[in-house]
Amino acid sequence: MTDEEAIRTAVDGELRLLDPVVRARPDQVAALLDPEFTEVGASGRTWDRESIMTLMGPAAGQGPRTVPHEVAGRVVAPGVILVSYRTESGGFRARRSSIWRLREGRWLLYYHQGTPEPGTA
Repeated sequence: MTDEEAIRTAVDGELRLLDPVVRARPDQVAALLDPEFTEVGASGRTWDRESIMTLMGPAAGQGPRTVPHEVAGRVVAPGVILVSYRTESGGFRARRSSIWRLREGRWLLYYHQGTPEPGTA
């Protein structure tokens, strides 16, 4: 797989995780998360894979849609991709960064952080 294909795979995975249809399906979310997944949310709360999975289900697909902007990815080390972007959801804007890593032949989300943009908290 070329770097461009790897970046496209990570970006596609990131966008799938924002899709309400995917968020409503815990099995689809689980397939994209690394077993060692960690998140520092825009709220400041920290999450691990287990705590995120307890939130998934039909209710996770409801509410305002999260719209991504300025999505970009780059290889930062062999088997590691950084995806960065901005989101807007119900008037709340955040900058987001995710680290995807290659594990057993699959790209999985290892770490995610959201930071509120000024004036939107």
